[in-house]
Amino acid sequence: MAESTTFLAPITVAITGASGAQYGLRLIDALIAANHEVWVMISKAAQMVIATETDHKLPAQPERLAEALETLARARPGQIRCFAREDWMAPVASGSGASSAMVICPCSTGTLSAVACGASNNLIERAADVALKERRKLVLVPRETPLSAIHLEHMLKLTQLGAVVLPAAPGFYHRPVSVEALVDFIVARILNQLGIEHRLVPPWGE
Repeated sequence: MAESTTFLAPITVAITGASGAQYGLRLIDALIAANHEVWVMISKAAQMVIATETDHKLPAQPERLAEALETLARARPGQIRCFAREDWMAPVASGSGASSAMVICPCSTGTLSAVACGASNNLIERAADVALKERRKLVLVPRETPLSAIHLEHMLKLTQLGAVVLPAAPGFYHRPVSVEALVDFIVARILNQLGIEHRLVPPWGE
């Protein structure tokens, strides 16, 4: 019997130029494991961060990037779609085609500012703007310290607009023994916000 190619609803993942590329890549892994289709955008700065923080050097061209991510995440053909910085015909650029949820992980403070101001200078910013205007789930995972008043003001504004600001600040009550366990802590919190079941980190009390 041929393997089914029916995936669960698409979820958009954008990786921007903050430190913490591992969070975004692990999130893609987890969404693939949960059988979701994943729509991916990776900024130019994020490409550099990924090459610096991991052993991966991902291609920029969308089709080649999708192939590379399919290999890394052990995805099935067609489960990952990638879009370029100015692909204004991508479904995420319109409320009529966007996915029901979007996660920017990690989210640079530059991207945070642009989304808070509705800049829409590139596809990542436009997709986030669409998520806000359509009242869809938008999760932003900033990884910056310390935070300035500008950062805090933008986080407050986005929270008031309905977005979820989920800083990459892992806990330690699950007794992590590896960097991977710390990454999974944050990815688990993101999955909780998306309503996706997982066993990355045991729920509190277990």
